[in-house]
Amino acid sequence: MTNRVVITGYGVVSAIGNSPEEFWNNLKAGKTGIGPITHFDAEATGISVAAEVKEFPFDKYFQKKDARRMDTFSLYAVYAALDAMEMSGITEENTNFDRLGCIMASGIGGLEQSQKNSQDIVAKGPRKGVAPLYVPLAIANMATGNVALRTGARGVSRAEVTACAAGANSIGSAFREIKHGYADAMIAGGAEAAICELGIAGFANLTALTKETDPEKACIPFDKNRSGFVMGEGSGVLILESLEHAQARGANILAEIVGYGNTNDAFHMTTPSGVGAENAIKLALEEAGASPADVDYVNAHGTSTHANEETESKAIHNVIGDKAYVSSTKALHGHALGATGAIEAVATVQALLNQYAPVNAGTTELDEGMTINVVLGEGKPADINLALSQDFGFGGHNAVLAFKKWTGE
Repeated sequence: MTNRVVITGYGVVSAIGNSPEEFWNNLKAGKTGIGPITHFDAEATGISVAAEVKEFPFDKYFQKKDARRMDTFSLYAVYAALDAMEMSGITEENTNFDRLGCIMASGIGGLEQSQKNSQDIVAKGPRKGVAPLYVPLAIANMATGNVALRTGARGVSRAEVTACAAGANSIGSAFREIKHGYADAMIAGGAEAAICELGIAGFANLTALTKETDPEKACIPFDKNRSGFVMGEGSGVLILESLEHAQARGANILAEIVGYGNTNDAFHMTTPSGVGAENAIKLALEEAGASPADVDYVNAHGTSTHANEETESKAIHNVIGDKAYVSSTKALHGHALGATGAIEAVATVQALLNQYAPVNAGTTELDEGMTINVVLGEGKPADINLALSQDFGFGGHNAVLAFKKWTGE
């Protein structure tokens, strides 16, 4: 049994917007959400910029008590999921919630909680220093758990924790659940809130973050002067449904998901090999029944790090060629770790809906050897029928999603 799988809703929390309209307007305009770190005094870390969520509309869905029972990453997940559910129009009147599942991702989970409780246990001891709710606030699966609690989704339920590939993996896993008949609809995405002293210091000491102080020059994917990634945060959530289920309830179909490639480099814990990325792209295209020449746009992983883009550009060139438009929207919303693949999936759906290839913001001079068709200067109106969104994570994880324009057929 196989089903076609379509997208009927999405929600987003990000540095460039907390609603679909705001997110798209800033994406199209190439307006970056990167700025000085305000969550804490970051001077001692040597890092000065991040892509923080701004003016999070907490009151739309939450009360004060929710902030005590959910870490920030869970709040972001629930917010994006409820917006996505509202857009999709799924209710218990038109959907069997026993067959509505939820798969959410997070690379780290409640890192702020781990930092605070680690400090407090040293200062106050284990009995007074560790909060009773520390564990359920911090563990990474609670994005899934809290989304299910708030939406009532009682079907397939699990969490993806595959570093920066996790958001894309969650959507790919949800796609397969519906395709093979285990669910009628799925809530899928990722959430992260790791812009804290521990998170920034950890990646900074790994020499993964840029020390650039100018927000406009901090994240410049594929540029010869790129110097590291910019930490982001937020959440992206898609509502996936079988085509039959969506049509039966008269849903507004936004796009179709047609392929998913999932591999591991089995090479190095932080440095990609490129082979795994190539294989993931091939697998996504194979499942989509598409040829490399069919790809019109690629939302690249594009972290603004040398190791990633040397291998990613070669992978795109070797498998797809150099015709498809390529951009990394991380230059706008930052690298949101386990949420980033889900936020980029939203951006890719927007590219299909609006027939527009977003700009690779900030990049002015491509590094040598990068022959791929990077969108420079400004975004471009484009005929986009098939688009890929790809993400790669520490541990060698590779995830590629293939999305198709919905034509009603």
